[in-house]
Amino acid sequence: MLQNIFISVLIFLFLGVSGLVFGQTTEAAIKPTYFSGDVATINAKTLAITTKTGVVEVALTEKTSFKKVSAETRSLTTASAGAVADVAFGDQVTVSALQAADGKTMNARTVYFVSKADIAAKNAKEVAEWQKRGIAGKITAVNAQTNQITVEIRTMAGSTAMTVTPKADAKFIRYAPDSEKFDEAKPSSMADVKAGDTIRALGDKNTEGTAMTAETVLTGAFQTVAGTIVSTDTVKNEVVIKDLATNKDVTVALGTTSVMKKFPAEMAERMAGMQGGGVAGGPGGVQVVRPPTQGGQGQPPAGAGQGQQGGNGPRVMGRPGGAGLDALLEGFPNVTLADLKVGDMIAVSSTRGVTPERIRAIKLLAGVEPFIRMAQAQAGRGGGGRGLDINIPGLDGVGF
Repeated sequence: MLQNIFISVLIFLFLGVSGLVFGQTTEAAIKPTYFSGDVATINAKTLAITTKTGVVEVALTEKTSFKKVSAETRSLTTASAGAVADVAFGDQVTVSALQAADGKTMNARTVYFVSKADIAAKNAKEVAEWQKRGIAGKITAVNAQTNQITVEIRTMAGSTAMTVTPKADAKFIRYAPDSEKFDEAKPSSMADVKAGDTIRALGDKNTEGTAMTAETVLTGAFQTVAGTIVSTDTVKNEVVIKDLATNKDVTVALGTTSVMKKFPAEMAERMAGMQGGGVAGGPGGVQVVRPPTQGGQGQPPAGAGQGQQGGNGPRVMGRPGGAGLDALLEGFPNVTLADLKVGDMIAVSSTRGVTPERIRAIKLLAGVEPFIRMAQAQAGRGGGGRGLDINIPGLDGVGF
């Protein structure tokens, strides 16, 4: 009898320990799901994150831990302890989450966050450096033998050429596909630099302003897409346009960092006319256009987060920006998706993504009809064989 009892106890203990170990092993084997983006809303129980694919909501529990990450280092290993009260709208977060027992809810395990204020402070510190020692432009040629990059730098006064020679230890970075964020740029190399790319470089310029020895080279493949609005969707925060270049529908996704502006009508007519040699086709026919006054090229307001005229400092939203044309764009009226109507013509700048029928807007400009008409007129004068060369100030990829 005692022997049977002893054996039963051993079996019970074995099964209990086995179940405990098995349970721990199963839980440890569950891989968390990671979400990254900007905080849309947060309260004591839920956190909504605006990601590349849309808004994701995770549940916050008593087991959720919060870790504050430095905007300077972006290192998760050196993150300090935080609390839910420290997280606010617009902060950048990376969340590891596990599926709850109901199979539907995602419970946040750890919330790593970088405060919007810290990001702004970091970018503000970098602005002065880029203003003094930075350039922005479009690459016209790359010479691998001489290790030199020829850059066209555009301003409202015209364009100039500069030869950029990266230092032996220069840092190369490149925007990721479908991303407009500087923080998401990936390590790169000289081999990735292509003619037609947009470039920003930081380094030492010669006295004449014709050459630079660069210590940082940031490049990206950007595009301008223009077309007529086919439909809008305020729920998905998207607009569909008929691309003038391909005559195909393109879905434009709008994010929290998308800049949405409207070109003032009179200024658009004037600047489009400058592109055409002083003549622009207006609604009532051809008209003579005079260049804008110097006041129209004004400096950005203090604290606007843009570089001064001719400067090329990082934008507050986390990617370099602030060329003269960007500063001009900053003063344009804001528009929202609700302001855009079917039949309106807009132009959008974006990175060249893997799916051309769907793009993410870096900048969206309404009121661009004069530039489209000018591009169409120039294409017509060229015999129709050159296609549309759409050049919209502040949207042509130079000011990204």
